[in-house]
Amino acid sequence: MRPDDWHLTEDIDDFLARAGDFLRSRPALHNTPLTDIERLRTRGAGAPGTEGTFFGRLESEGEVRAICYRTPRGYLGLTPLSAEQAGTLTTHLAALGYSPSGVIADHDTATAFAEAWQRGTGAAPVPFWRTHLYRLGTLTPPLPRPEGRGRVAGEQDHEQVVRWCREFCVAVGESVTIDLIDADAWADTRFADKHFTFWETPDGVPVSMAGSTSMVGGMVRVDPVSTPAPFRGRGYAGAVTVEVSRAALTAGATDVVLFADPANPTSNALYQRIGYVRVADFTGYKFS
Repeated sequence: MRPDDWHLTEDIDDFLARAGDFLRSRPALHNTPLTDIERLRTRGAGAPGTEGTFFGRLESEGEVRAICYRTPRGYLGLTPLSAEQAGTLTTHLAALGYSPSGVIADHDTATAFAEAWQRGTGAAPVPFWRTHLYRLGTLTPPLPRPEGRGRVAGEQDHEQVVRWCREFCVAVGESVTIDLIDADAWADTRFADKHFTFWETPDGVPVSMAGSTSMVGGMVRVDPVSTPAPFRGRGYAGAVTVEVSRAALTAGATDVVLFADPANPTSNALYQRIGYVRVADFTGYKFS
């Protein structure tokens, strides 16, 4: 594998024309690149929030084998790579003067790239994010079902959605998004283009919330799932997750996925009880 097997461009339409089929070939594993790149595409080249982005594809024997992309905040997103492929990418990026602030990918890929980048540049990788990826198998609503119903959030619910998303970020330590929400820059957060559903008690009080992405390549990602502390332990999170998962299937999704914090055994056990199957682990590194 040679560094010049990587082809980089800032033209998102050209990139998708060449690599779109590859991304859609494994929608669950590629869920984050699919949603990130679609969001950049809909914003349009040069729009606020798209600065500094580029897209790369690894080709061999006329086939796309992997992709990379740089987000506006400087992180490099990758689909699965071997250690050799990660090494050639670091060589190529360094030669072009690119310096990502970090990398996010499946655990083995992110670690291989981080180690290769450290060898080549001396920048020490610091892990900041670890998660399990789950894909929905057979949806199995939990029993007993809590009283209440699901309700799609509307414009009148915006303040509550923003507040609960911020509380979710505080709980999981997602400092970048917390800062954006505090600065009243909701449109720049990863939540702004998602669809939200509440679980409400019979008297109409929202007690849990789940978000979901728009469908891309047949894939919908459930994110976030948040229940305020006073309402936990009553089955509301499971009920609202089932609600948005079923809605995704009804809309025609072939892959419904979600991420779960490895340090939270309660949520991991819940997702498995309702039919989600763990398929991979993901890691993010920051570079010093």
